[in-house]
This record gives sequence, C-alpha cells and structure tokens, in this order.
Amino acid sequence: MDDEQQIVERILEGRDRIRAELRKTIVGQDDVIQQLMIALLSGGHCLITGAPGLAKTLLVRSISQVFQLRFHRIQFTPDLMPADITGTEILEETHDGKRRLQFVKGPIFANVILADEINRTPPKTQAALLEAMQEHQVTVGGVRYPLDEPFFVLATQNPIEMEGTYPLPEAQLDRFMFNVLIDYLPEDDEVEVVLRTTSNRPAPIEPVFTGSDVEQFHELVRRVPIADDVARYAVRLAAASRPGQPGATDFVNQWVSWGAGLRAAQTLVLGGKARALLMGRAHVTFEDIQALAAPALRHRILLGYKAEAEGVSVDSVIAKLVQSVPTSATGQVSRAG
Repeated sequence: MDDEQQIVERILEGRDRIRAELRKTIVGQDDVIQQLMIALLSGGHCLITGAPGLAKTLLVRSISQVFQLRFHRIQFTPDLMPADITGTEILEETHDGKRRLQFVKGPIFANVILADEINRTPPKTQAALLEAMQEHQVTVGGVRYPLDEPFFVLATQNPIEMEGTYPLPEAQLDRFMFNVLIDYLPEDDEVEVVLRTTSNRPAPIEPVFTGSDVEQFHELVRRVPIADDVARYAVRLAAASRPGQPGATDFVNQWVSWGAGLRAAQTLVLGGKARALLMGRAHVTFEDIQALAAPALRHRILLGYKAEAEGVSVDSVIAKLVQSVPTSATGQVSRAG
C-alpha cells in the first residue's frame, strides 16, 4: 500500500473520531463542522458569521485541540493596532552593553488564529491580516518573518449589531475560502446545551491528528482528480453571478451589483476535492461543487438596492444560481444531493 492510500485511510478513519471528539463540547452544527473541516484540509481561511452565544469561539478552539494545533485568540476592538497583531520591535541592551532592536512576536504567530469580531477594528488593523493570510508571513522593519505552518485564520463577525463596525473590504473578504453561517439550534439541541453547560464539565478533547498530518492532507487534497466538465461547471457557476455579462440571467442583473471572481471557482474546486475525500471518494462530483456553493459565494456576491428592497437574501440568489446553471454547457441542471 502506497503512502497516499495510507493517508486517505487515515482521513477516513479519523473523520468519525474527530466528530466524536467535537461532540464532547459542540452540539449539532454538523454542516458548520464539515465546512470548517473542508477549509482546514484545503488550507483555507474561514469567516464565521453568527449571533453571540452560538459557540463560535468554543468550536474553533475545539478544532485546534483535535488537530493538536497552537491556538491564539485576538479580540478585535476599535483601538487595536497592527503591532498588537503582528508584533513589534523593542530596544534591548546586550550583554556587552550595546543596544539593538529585537522583534517580539505577536499573537499572529500560531497555527490557528481566532480573529474575534474582526469587523470591530478599523481597516488599518484589518489589513495587518492580509499579508499573513495570503503570504503566511509578516514583515516588520523590512524583515520577513515566516509564520508557523499550518496556518489558519478563522474570523468571526456579528451580523446583528452593525453600529460602530468597519465592514471588511472586498479584497479581504475574497481571501476567505468560506463564509460559514452559524444559526440557532433546534429546541432539543438547545436543551442539551443548557443541560450540559449547567452540570459537569465536558471531558477533555483528545487530539486525533497533528500539524504535520494537516500539511500532508493539504498536499493530498490537491492531488485529487477532477473531471474537466466538473471544473468547468465550477467556473460557470461563479461567472453566472456577475451582472452585465453575456448570458447573465435576469435575476442576477436585477439583484446583484457585483459578482464572484476567479477565487470563487478556485475555492469550489479545491473545497470539492477536500469534500470528496471526507465522503470517501477519490474524485470530485457536481454534487461537491453544489454543496459548497453557499459558503464559497455568499461573501463574494454583493447585492444591489433592488434586492434589499425586495427582501432577497444572498443565499436565495445562490440557490437560484445552482438551479439555473446546467452541469454541462448543453446539458440539464443536476439536482444537488
């Protein structure tokens, strides 16, 4: 058995163990966990959107424990400065009496970064994450400092209270692989959460994989084959969200002011490869692309005033896109499973 097949079997064996460990602290949210797992296996960053008290921080911390990754939480506030994230240079005296600048690493130097309420801080500080997210490095005083690998940014934002917030610019939103929505649980699950959190403390989470395992997974995901027709479908799905283009549908022209770019198609393909592995398959299907359309596109499509006036949500636009874009240039629309 070759090394690649062994890694695939480790992923499949570890999938159920990961879910079992996460269920020690997290109730429900199966779709959210799967989307975060896909991003983790793909090496992408995630934006997590949800109301307060839905265990966003607990979920991220629990995932970092499962993968035995170093976790840092950064609370974004209006007075947070870029140096509070990346680190700063301090003047220190050496043993021979000379003085020199010494770089003190900031909290960005970890494997999993929880950027809590990222839209609470001004754009200058938000931009401090751009280089780290894209290049996996920070530059201070002209010196490049590589970040620890693997490196993930999981940023949360509260969609309810928008007063005093600074919406993320489109360029930074596009660097997040997924925008994952966490919603309220069904009543039975909420009862279970209440009972759990008001009785005994949960059992500690046991690690299933390590950081080096995650880096191996990244390489394996990229080697998953994808048919040309499936890749073209991902490209057409992203392109169909752009208004004013040849072949754009009426609802896109009416409701959308700005559509998804090339990174959306890259996200759909790479995420589809990771999802295929988690589902026990060695190839990507149309269903993989369709299943990831919402988290991959919802932060990359900007609705216009007409959609807002009519109460149209971005998720409903994405659902109509999936229904209207055929899986082949001349074929019929395939139903998502």
